[in-house]
Amino acid sequence: MPNLDAVVKAYDVRGTVPDQFDESLARAFGVAFVEYTQASSVVVAHDMRPSGPGLVAAFEEGVTSRGASVVNLGLASTDLLYYASGSMNVPGAMFTASHNPAQYNGIKMCTAGAKSIGIDSGLREVRELARAVLGKPVTGDPTKVTKRNLLSDFATHVLSFVDTSLLRPLKIVADTANGMGGLVVPAVFDRLPLFDVEIMYGELDGTFPNHPADPIQPANQRDLQARVLAGGFDVGLAFDGDADRVFLVDELGRTVSGSTTTAILAKVFLRRKPGAMILYNLISSRAVREVIEEGGGKWMRTKNGHSYMKGVMADTGAVFAGEHSGHYYFADNFRADSGLIAALIVLEEMGRTGLPLSKLREPVERYASSGEINTQVKDIEAVIARVADKYSRYPQDRLDGLTVDCGDWWFNVRPSNTEPLLRLNLEAATREQCDTQVAELLQLITA
Repeated sequence: MPNLDAVVKAYDVRGTVPDQFDESLARAFGVAFVEYTQASSVVVAHDMRPSGPGLVAAFEEGVTSRGASVVNLGLASTDLLYYASGSMNVPGAMFTASHNPAQYNGIKMCTAGAKSIGIDSGLREVRELARAVLGKPVTGDPTKVTKRNLLSDFATHVLSFVDTSLLRPLKIVADTANGMGGLVVPAVFDRLPLFDVEIMYGELDGTFPNHPADPIQPANQRDLQARVLAGGFDVGLAFDGDADRVFLVDELGRTVSGSTTTAILAKVFLRRKPGAMILYNLISSRAVREVIEEGGGKWMRTKNGHSYMKGVMADTGAVFAGEHSGHYYFADNFRADSGLIAALIVLEEMGRTGLPLSKLREPVERYASSGEINTQVKDIEAVIARVADKYSRYPQDRLDGLTVDCGDWWFNVRPSNTEPLLRLNLEAATREQCDTQVAELLQLITA
């Protein structure tokens, strides 16, 4: 029998197929999803992983066995699924493992209006409902499943976030990493003929033949950076597997961090909505808070993870939220994240200011950052305790993992919610100081 506790994570369901996550489990989740949401209709979609269609079919059996109908979008990005859930006002289930390797799959679930389901906002209950039905006979009703294509509607929605009259001709290259960006990026950019757009690795292939669909890892951006320089492009866009995240590369071939993109977008939203509330996650650069304060906005520092972020957005009325990991959330996008919307707003800002991306980024890049460094350790909690003890003389908090403020430098160590890893993020006033402190911490972590 599959192990539910192994696949239900903080924000979603995720595991290797078929040993951790199989069709029997997908079927049980279909039943549980309807019983939890009490929905009469749900929308489902899947990414390009080979296991997706079979898992979706099993999930549909579970859903329809309880009398609910299913709208199946087929292949979609996660932000397209959120758009469907929001615009149709029905619960949604996206079958994806995002940036994980090919052998993984999973489900990102939301209630009507694209409200995220996380472990503290329904996923625990869904897990127990699935546990109760797992292994029991389930009879679905295929007549209650209909197919629908919302790609064109989604593209129209994405474009509503920018004033196209401010855009200027640019050469853009997008590395979609054989992920769902290969579907949604052309659907949007084909409507903007003033852009000269090239797609790298645009074929939908869930075996990821070119490189992993995890753009936060520097190695996975190297092809894009080289192409930007070789082709004389103004900007590069690196999407993850389900295309809800994006990282930018400037015309000099340099990666723009998620913190920098958050700061750029924060400035835009504070110009559009003066005094607005903006959220950022706790591993974002200190520069994000400084930019928000300088723009007259209000800010709040949050945990990592989309289910937490969307909930805090709803509670605070925030217009925008950003994560260092490349997730960007928009109040007018049902508080959901979208890499495409974020990219377009940055392109609009380049057009409005007339600045290349290398100059647009300069005012908001104020510190040296380690980037996210992942280490496989046997006992994550023991390592965090050891680090906390070593730096006990400095202010600490446990909002998410351990954050330590050492004055002119700070760091966070936290467990991954999807992989057996400890993640380190560190920021300092200078590159030399950053490198020195990273080396010290890694020695402590791996001791």
